[in-house]
Amino acid sequence: MAIFHRATLTPTKAELVAKWAPTQPWGLAADVPIEVIGSYRFDDPDGRVGMETHLITAGGTLLQVPLTYRDAPLDGADDALITEMQHSVLGTRWVYDGLRDPLFVVMLAAVAMTGQGEAVGMVVHEGRWYIAPSNVRIQGGGWTQERVAVDGFEAEHDDATHVVLRNDRFELTAFRRPAMGPRPPIGLTATWDEQPNPVVLAEVTERSR
Repeated sequence: MAIFHRATLTPTKAELVAKWAPTQPWGLAADVPIEVIGSYRFDDPDGRVGMETHLITAGGTLLQVPLTYRDAPLDGADDALITEMQHSVLGTRWVYDGLRDPLFVVMLAAVAMTGQGEAVGMVVHEGRWYIAPSNVRIQGGGWTQERVAVDGFEAEHDDATHVVLRNDRFELTAFRRPAMGPRPPIGLTATWDEQPNPVVLAEVTERSR
């Protein structure tokens, strides 16, 4: 479960994405208008790190922007730091490129393989719990019930369209610019109200032993 706070963010998430995305190889020019479609979240098993992926369109191009929000700097990840965000409830949050944050990659691989782990957004208002729904619906799965390790991924390739990460058994491909296509045997797809046909967010393949 992801708990949403009624808070002021500086910068806002939309401002952050609009400023950062054009500086990346997969982004578009800063003068291209950005439209936010929605987002999906993963749960941190330790309950400390926020993990949220924004789906946006820029000039007709679909972009996937995974972010992590941490309560302290991530050691050895200065080059993955996007900005510091001020949260009126939680204080300073260090915002990272999710595909370069090991915890996000673990959860992406796990959800892509099992279909389990998307966080349900909840918010407290006037003493009652409310659902904070998202327009985006994700679906993962395809792996067997065999227990396998989904940590230890390292980036092997990163360009304007996708990132390839590998550990000792799997190859995980995350698409910076997702496209509509058939559901992978093992992978993660998304739909939303205006997009009933799935777009492929990530794919997992087993490496040859």
